[in-house]
Amino acid sequence: DQQFLVCSICLDRYHNPKVLPCLHTFCERPLVRLSVPLPLPAPSPVSVPLFHILTLCLSVHPVVCPSPTPWCLQNYIPAQSLSLSCPVCRQTSILPERGVPALPNNFFITNLMEVLQRDPDPCGAPPAPLPPLGATTGQPLCCPNHEGKVMEFYCVTCETAMCREECTEGERREPRDHHTVPLRDVLEQHKAALQHQLDAVRARLPQLAAAVGLVAEISRQLGQRRAEAEAEIGSSFEELEVALRQRREVLLRDLEATYAAKQQVLEAQLEVLRQGQESILSSCAFTEQALHHGSATEVLLVQKQMGERLRELAARPFPEHPHENAQLEFRAEPEGLRRSIQNLGSLLTTSATAHTTVATGEGLRQAVVGQPCSLSVTTKDKDGALVRSGGARLRFAVTGPDGAAAEAEVQDNRNGTYELVYTPRTEGDFVLSILLYGQPVRGSPFRARALRPGDVPPSPEEAKRRVKSPGGGHVRQKALRRPASMYGSAKRKENPIEDELIFRVGSRGREKGEFTNLQGISTSSAGRIVVADSNNQCVQVFSNEGQFRLRFGVRGRSPGQLQRPTGVSVDTNGDIIVADYDNRWVSVFSPEGKFKTKLGAGRLMGPKGVAVDRNGHIIVVDNKACCVFIFQPNGKLVARFGSRGTAERQFAGPHFVAVNNKNEIVVTDFHNHSVKVYNAEGEFLFKFGSHGEGNGQFNAPTGVAVDSNGNIIVADWGNSRIQVFDSAGSFLSYINTAADPLYGPQGLALTSDGHVVVADSGNHCFKAYRYLQ
Repeated sequence: DQQFLVCSICLDRYHNPKVLPCLHTFCERPLVRLSVPLPLPAPSPVSVPLFHILTLCLSVHPVVCPSPTPWCLQNYIPAQSLSLSCPVCRQTSILPERGVPALPNNFFITNLMEVLQRDPDPCGAPPAPLPPLGATTGQPLCCPNHEGKVMEFYCVTCETAMCREECTEGERREPRDHHTVPLRDVLEQHKAALQHQLDAVRARLPQLAAAVGLVAEISRQLGQRRAEAEAEIGSSFEELEVALRQRREVLLRDLEATYAAKQQVLEAQLEVLRQGQESILSSCAFTEQALHHGSATEVLLVQKQMGERLRELAARPFPEHPHENAQLEFRAEPEGLRRSIQNLGSLLTTSATAHTTVATGEGLRQAVVGQPCSLSVTTKDKDGALVRSGGARLRFAVTGPDGAAAEAEVQDNRNGTYELVYTPRTEGDFVLSILLYGQPVRGSPFRARALRPGDVPPSPEEAKRRVKSPGGGHVRQKALRRPASMYGSAKRKENPIEDELIFRVGSRGREKGEFTNLQGISTSSAGRIVVADSNNQCVQVFSNEGQFRLRFGVRGRSPGQLQRPTGVSVDTNGDIIVADYDNRWVSVFSPEGKFKTKLGAGRLMGPKGVAVDRNGHIIVVDNKACCVFIFQPNGKLVARFGSRGTAERQFAGPHFVAVNNKNEIVVTDFHNHSVKVYNAEGEFLFKFGSHGEGNGQFNAPTGVAVDSNGNIIVADWGNSRIQVFDSAGSFLSYINTAADPLYGPQGLALTSDGHVVVADSGNHCFKAYRYLQ
C-alpha cells in the first residue's frame, strides 16, 4: 500500500521519517522535485547544442534535491517551541533538546521504501514479501558512539542497544549496576511483552466502537427530534401566524441554541472517542509493523516508546457513556393564546444522563405484598450536578418472580426528581428496571424482595400515643422513635451525605447542662451553641465541643425575664435574640446574657422561631398568628406576611425559620407538613413536602437550617428524623441518627466547624452530628 508511505503534512513520499511519542510518523523535511520542461527547437541537420541536451534530460528525469527550507515537522512546530503537538491526534509531547532531528527514525517505513524501490512498478508483479522480524531488511544499525560497530548487546538497566558491553561505560556512574546481555537473548521477551500490551489495547476497540455508535445514534435522534419539534412549531403557529410571528422566531432561536448546545456536547464527545479510536488503531498498526517487519535491533530501540504508548492507551479513560440525550420537543398550551402570546410555547428538554442518575428508597430492597411501595429517582447531568427540571423520559418496569409485569407508575415532581410506585401481588424476588432515555440508571436493574404483611418485622420502639405539640396545644400526631436499622449503615451507601453522632449533651433536669423540653437552638461564628430551655425558662450556652459556658434568664413577665423561650438566634455582633412564646415578644441579650431591649410587644401573639437575615433584620415566626414579621434591630416593623390557611402565603402553625445565602426566608409549616420559601420582601417562591413517611415527606416539620451550599436541612418532628434537601427542595438524603435515635427533634443549626446540632426535645438533650457538605 503506497499510501502507507505518504506523509500527511506534505502529501508526498516520506523523507527521513520521524516518529512522535504518539507513534504517528511524519517527514523531518520533504524532498523538492524540480521539473524543467522546455520546448525543443525544430530538428536541424546541425548538431544539437549541449544546453538543449541538458534540457531534454531534465524534462525526462526530474531532479530531486533536499528542500532548502524547513518544511513538514520543522515547519509545523513553532520556532523556539519546547513541545510539539501531533497534527493527527493533537497529543502534546516534550520536544528533544536537539529539536526535530533528535526524534527517533521510523526504521520500518525506511525499510518498506527500500523494498518498493527494488520493485517500483505498482502495476507489475507484487514485491517480494518483507523479511520477518529479526531478519536484516536494510543496512545493519550501527552504534552512534562507535562508527562502523554493529549494535549486538542490550543494557537492561538503560533499556538501550549498544555495540559492545562497555559501550556506554563512559556515561555510567556505577557500571556494576548495569546488566548487559546479548541482544538476541531479550528479543523474545520484549516481543511477548509488546504483543500482550497490543492485545490489551486492541481489546478496547469494540467498547469504543459501541460507544461511538451509541453517541452517534443519540446525535441522530437529537437531530430528528429537532426536525420534529421544528415542524410542530411551524404547524402550531400557522393559524396565528401574523399575531405569533415574533414569538415563533424567539422559540426557533431558543431551539437552535438548545440544539447547538446539546449537539456541541455530543460532537465534543464523538471527537474524543474518534481520536481515541485513531490513536489505538495507529499505535496498533505501528506496533504490528515493528513486530512483523522490524529487525531485532529496531524493535528494541523503540520498544520502550511503544510500550509506554500502549500502556498509556490501555489506561486512558474514554467518555463511553453519552454526555447528552436526544430529547428536544416543543410544547404549547392552546388556551389563552391571545392573552399570553408573548410567552406561548416552551422547549422541553433536560440535561439528565442515565449513568449519573441515582435511585434511592426502601422500595429498592424490600416491599410488602399488596401494599404500594415507593422509591425516588434524582436525575443528574453528565457532571453529576442535579437537574432541576422535570419532563425526562423515565421508564419504570417491575417484573415479578413468575416473569409477569407488576403494576408500576412514575410520578414527575417537576423538579428533577421522580417518585416511582409499584405494588407487588405475590411474595418473592422482583426485578426493578429504571431506564432514562433508554439507558439504565446507575445500579439498574435492582432486585427487591416482597414479603407477606405478617412476615415484616414490626418497629419495636414505635410510640403509639398522642404527644403534645412542641408549639403549645395538642395535636393528633405521633412522634416516632425510628428503629436503628432504618437509617443505619445499610442505607448509608445511597446517601450523598455521610455523618455520625459526635456528642450528646444533657438530660432531664433543672441544673446547668440539663433541660426540660428544649426547643430552639442556634450557633455563632465565635464557636458557641445557644439553646432555648423552654420549660426551665432560661437560655444555656455551650462551646462547639459541648462544654457548658453560660446560663441566663429569670422566670417572669417583665422586660428581661423569660416565660417560655422557644426560638433563639445570634446576630453578627454576638447578641442573643430570644423569642418568648408566652410573653409575646422578642428579647435581645448581650453575649454575656445582659438584657438590652425587647421588640414586637403588642404585635406578636405567639413567637416561635427567630432568625437574622443578611441585612440585620430580625425575622420572627408567629406560631399563633400564622404569619411572619420582619423587624429592624431597633424594633421598627419592616414587613409582615402570611395568614392562617393552606395557600402559598398561608400557614398552619409555622414553627422555625432560616435564611439562605440569597437572603431568602425558609419557614417550616407544621400542620401543612411542608417547607415554604419566600424572598426578602415576603413574596412566595416555592414550597416542598407533603404528609407522609417517604423520602421528602413530613409529619409536622419543625427546625430548619441552610448550609453554605444552599442545601436545606429539616427536622421532621413526627417522623423523628432529619432530612436534607437541595436549594430547590429536591430530597437528597437523611442525616444518620441511628447511633442515638431522635425523639421529636425541634431546633436545628450548623456549627462554625460544619456539624449539625439538633434539639432532641423528647430526650431532653441536644446532639451534634458530623455533616459533610
